[in-house]
Amino acid sequence: MNIEILVSNLTNPTLLFFVLGMFAAYVKSDLEVPESSFKFISLYLLFSIGFKGGQELVHTEFSNEVYFALLSGLILASIIPLYTFYILKTKLDTANAGAIAAAYGSVSAVTFIAATSFLEYQNIPFGGHMVAVMALMEFPAIIVGVYLINRFNTEENNPMSMKSTLRHSLTNGSVLMIFGSLLIGYISNDKQAMDIKPFTTDIFKGFLALFLLEMGITTAKRFSAFRNNGLFVLFFAILIPLINGTLVAFVSQFFLTSDGNRFILSILAASASYIAVPAAMRLVAPKADPGLYIPMALGVTFPMNITLGMPIYFEIIYLTQ
Repeated sequence: MNIEILVSNLTNPTLLFFVLGMFAAYVKSDLEVPESSFKFISLYLLFSIGFKGGQELVHTEFSNEVYFALLSGLILASIIPLYTFYILKTKLDTANAGAIAAAYGSVSAVTFIAATSFLEYQNIPFGGHMVAVMALMEFPAIIVGVYLINRFNTEENNPMSMKSTLRHSLTNGSVLMIFGSLLIGYISNDKQAMDIKPFTTDIFKGFLALFLLEMGITTAKRFSAFRNNGLFVLFFAILIPLINGTLVAFVSQFFLTSDGNRFILSILAASASYIAVPAAMRLVAPKADPGLYIPMALGVTFPMNITLGMPIYFEIIYLTQ
């Protein structure tokens, strides 16, 4: 069963474009996505994720289960990058520590899809509002990551005050895009929102494929950064997600009643972003090395969650029903 899910995800066209990008860099091809186009694609992905999350909220009947899921998602996306940053700072510089912390505080849409496939295989229902939880977990982690990078940036002669740093974090273009899109998606008229569905939904995977193509090229070119940091980043990419997912799988019994919602929240806590956060960090933290945090999230944490994490979180939830 787990092998079927793994194969299904690894044969996803968007992920295969990531492999193509790595191959192109390996054979020293001149294949590349122009910088200006890549920036547009990055902003588009942030916009689409946020808008669709807002639309999901509109059609959700709010209950304690929904409120607790949304609140717990926001709390997790704020706490995880905060504590992981200090762990990472023991071995890495501020920019890389902040980018990695933001990635692991945020979520992976592809891992989310794999989790829903897992539940469908088990015939276990889950709430549609969990899509909104996923979208809501994107921007707090980015805010915390940007805040920490600015706050601990020792290269500046005049470090920002806490107020200025927080303002800079909240008004950052990437954060503003995803949060603003979430709000717009929530307040938009349903009929008018449907008019832009071809742009927000239908072409999403195509742009995601191009984004991952460039990420594959960038990752392959900078993979030495991952190797140079040795076992520390490897163990971090395996153990931290497992710890986060296991804790949430156990603790969620006290505020969520749906096994499906508990499982998805556990996966979201355990996953790491290689779409929204890299798109944001490419714009706000250019000194952070994508060849470090993207291989960690996509090359280590993602397959770990698919093969090892999901059965562990599911078993914990089953035992604590």
